[in-house]
Amino acid sequence: MSTKVSDHILERLRAWGVEQVFGYPGDGINGLLAAWGRAEDQPRFIQSRHEEMSAFEAVGYAKFSGRIGVCAATSGPGAIHLLNGLYDAKLDHVPVLAIVGQTNRTAMGGSYQQEVDLHTLFKDVASEFVETVTVPEQLPNVLDRAIRTAYARRCPTALIIPGDVQELDYSPPTHEFKMVPSSLGMSDYTATPTDEALRRAADVLNAGDKVAILIGQGAAGAVAEVREVAELLGAGVAKALLGKDVLSDELPYVTGPIGLLGSRPSYEMMRDCDTLLTIGSSFPYTQFMPEFGKARGVQIDIDAHMIGMRYPYEVNLVGDAQATLRRLIPLLKAEGRGREWYDTVCANVKRWHETMERRAGLSADPINPEYVARALDPLLPDNAILTSDSGSVANWYARHITMRPGMRGSLSGTLATMGPGVPYAIGAKFAHPDRPVVALVGDGAMQMNGLAEMITAAKYRDRWSDPRLVVAVWNNQDLNQVTWEMRAMEGAPSFLPSQSIPDVQYAAFARSLGLTGIRVEKPEDVEKGWRAALDADGPAVIEFLTDPAVPPIPPHASWEQMEATATSILKGDADRASMVKQGLKAKVQEFLPGRQKH
Repeated sequence: MSTKVSDHILERLRAWGVEQVFGYPGDGINGLLAAWGRAEDQPRFIQSRHEEMSAFEAVGYAKFSGRIGVCAATSGPGAIHLLNGLYDAKLDHVPVLAIVGQTNRTAMGGSYQQEVDLHTLFKDVASEFVETVTVPEQLPNVLDRAIRTAYARRCPTALIIPGDVQELDYSPPTHEFKMVPSSLGMSDYTATPTDEALRRAADVLNAGDKVAILIGQGAAGAVAEVREVAELLGAGVAKALLGKDVLSDELPYVTGPIGLLGSRPSYEMMRDCDTLLTIGSSFPYTQFMPEFGKARGVQIDIDAHMIGMRYPYEVNLVGDAQATLRRLIPLLKAEGRGREWYDTVCANVKRWHETMERRAGLSADPINPEYVARALDPLLPDNAILTSDSGSVANWYARHITMRPGMRGSLSGTLATMGPGVPYAIGAKFAHPDRPVVALVGDGAMQMNGLAEMITAAKYRDRWSDPRLVVAVWNNQDLNQVTWEMRAMEGAPSFLPSQSIPDVQYAAFARSLGLTGIRVEKPEDVEKGWRAALDADGPAVIEFLTDPAVPPIPPHASWEQMEATATSILKGDADRASMVKQGLKAKVQEFLPGRQKH
């Protein structure tokens, strides 16, 4: 039997070490599906409920495995559905390859059914590399190049394959004019700055008395080096949300998250520092960084295209975080530094943890959403992987989950799209089938797509050696983050037709699939519910009935925002009474003496 183009594509994916492809079938990829049958499902085809979920699963897989995520979809509507997940990959710098079908070449340009200009459609999201295969000889080059580019640029790429091309006999490029051969693989590589640039950076850092460090996901390979630099300079370390799992939150100088979902000690450290070192982060919110002209800055980033933004850094070092820090450390001087700044940072961190504990302990109707996350924190296994959806639940993930060495976590950082929590978790289970995964999800995101994707979890539960996949739903019947943004930023009351959502029986739905389903309605049952979910012998959905009036107060909590919230109350917010009560109770915790307990 001759080798078809579709056969060769799967063979080449296997040669690149691709073990699964997340996808959904359609006649635009019938040739590929037939090849999968001939290849005995190698690489494995992982069927989602929707192509957008396939893309999110590929992103989750790539984030937690460090390997390329691959997704596949049919032409037209299937390809369009991939876009949101691919944009998530683009904005969070994640290597993903999308393989999509297209109508036959003979029909292209004829307004044929499901004919979409896919090259134009993908040109932005896969701007680093998108190509249409029109003859077999383009392979393997375009596939190899798509994979190499995804890895090298940490981005999504796309390969478009018309249906009739999939069915052609494969013939490799020949040793002739206008043929492009290819080869497998690429070595690891390390970029480092020049000696002169490193000396300039060291001069800036050595001159600082109050050094703040900001890390992102780009510092993940440099944990030991970041710790050494922080301890040499007596610095505090704040973390962008995509870098939450880089450094342990148990370290006394780690101030935690930064930004609207951040911590008070991170805010204060950035406000008061005289020197800023940013490592592997492109955190976009300049207003949470030092005032311009108040602090000198050094940035380290491997991508010259992304460096020098967000803050007027004095020295921009283009290089791998670990390799750059290893060369920078011998130039740094610890002597002559007082401990006042370091002690202040550590004291602020301690006070913040006490504040968070008190806030989680406040009564609410029926359950305080902060307590739900706080109760989970000490129960998490040391090798747990966490995913968080967007929305108010991301606040509780950012502020109440203590990352320890060995734990992993992520969310949609830059796109901040709703819906990736559950598919990320499924992608994580395929990346690490031997580790427990916990997804933290709001009820809005769960209704958007999480419920359907629990069907996928049920379908593949036997593929995972550790079957634990816990999906926790904060059920408050409110699109809560947007509700609070309306109150704080617009001074507008909650608009119930847009913000109120149905009370869905999430646990009962899980049980209908043969999964564990737990519904928690009272605070005293929260810890017991978590333990039951974590002890389940397969995927579990646990829903908590939480109070929508508990505010995700930002770390700076300006007078303007408080006044805007007061305005919304005066305008007649439907939930104004409990909102005032919870807002005041939560905010006052920041002003209580650290020794006071509830």
